Amino acid sequence: MAPTQPSLTSQPSLTSNVAAFDAGAPVTAAAFIDSAPTLALGDGHVLFAGAGAGAGGTRRVAAHPDAAILVAAKAGSALATGGDDGRVALIGADSAMREVAHEKGKWIDALAGRDDGALAWSTGKQVFARDAKGEIKALAAPSTVRGLAFMPKGYRLAISHYNGASLWFPNAAAAPDELHWKGSHLDITVSPDGRFVVTAMQENALHAWRIADKKDLRLSGYPAKPRSLSWSSDGHWLATSGAEAAIVWPFNSKEGPVNKAPLESGVRPARVSCVAFHPKSPVLAQGYTDGLILLVRLPDTAELLVREGAGPEAAITALSWDDAGRRLLFGGADGGAGLLTMPS
Repeated sequence: MAPTQPSLTSQPSLTSNVAAFDAGAPVTAAAFIDSAPTLALGDGHVLFAGAGAGAGGTRRVAAHPDAAILVAAKAGSALATGGDDGRVALIGADSAMREVAHEKGKWIDALAGRDDGALAWSTGKQVFARDAKGEIKALAAPSTVRGLAFMPKGYRLAISHYNGASLWFPNAAAAPDELHWKGSHLDITVSPDGRFVVTAMQENALHAWRIADKKDLRLSGYPAKPRSLSWSSDGHWLATSGAEAAIVWPFNSKEGPVNKAPLESGVRPARVSCVAFHPKSPVLAQGYTDGLILLVRLPDTAELLVREGAGPEAAITALSWDDAGRRLLFGGADGGAGLLTMPS
């Protein structure tokens, strides 16, 4: 049977399909761990929501007691969390927690995970890569690391830092491959086909490199920093936050978005704060700084409302689809959260 695809024409709103709940703290990240809706929270807890989660429909794990979770990422069948206590922890859906690193006196600045359970984290200039067997390799980056992303092919890590990015094979003796562009590079992402690396910069812009020949491209014009980045499943589109619409760049040609204008989806009088593409279809979930959430279909930009706006303190900070694309988990800066179940 073919997978059920979301319909953006069957009804004007999906708000009745959302189960809302209070996470109890600002939401740092969202993921599905063994199909369980899971939120990493700013108060150091990991929250499991939904059936079987316990009284009130939620279950909490103190992953970082007396500390804040700064970053989190799915790594295999666990959620990896990094805190301002210098700890990196793995939490499974059964609430079992395992500490994999403790960088005493430091903060965990960036974190990335892979489907096979491999994990990478950084503190200051130091980057650590832990493979699926638990072996850890370390690298000193040229400057403070701000973003990490595993590349889709091979055991290789993309690292953003001042004046560019580095591509590192942890198991190779060779020095990392360098991608140069002046300025401060923050978040980093790699296209699903492994052809492009893109960073979000301090200067309200993106910078992209084609890995094969290191040809680079500046993507500018944002009124704010584009801190949330999401690729469509086919790699043809890169959606970003940072404007009063989701800015969606075309990467469906050899040259990427060279001399091509982006799409603008869901234009509203509030900035987009978080984006997440559906795992199977060209449908984008986009959350705003006032807490509103839309689903937008590309390229015709048809819209469906998921959540009404809740005010200036309710910015959406996390969005995550399950693997089947049937459920969307979200959370905000005010602790407001919810789970959308797509209609059949």
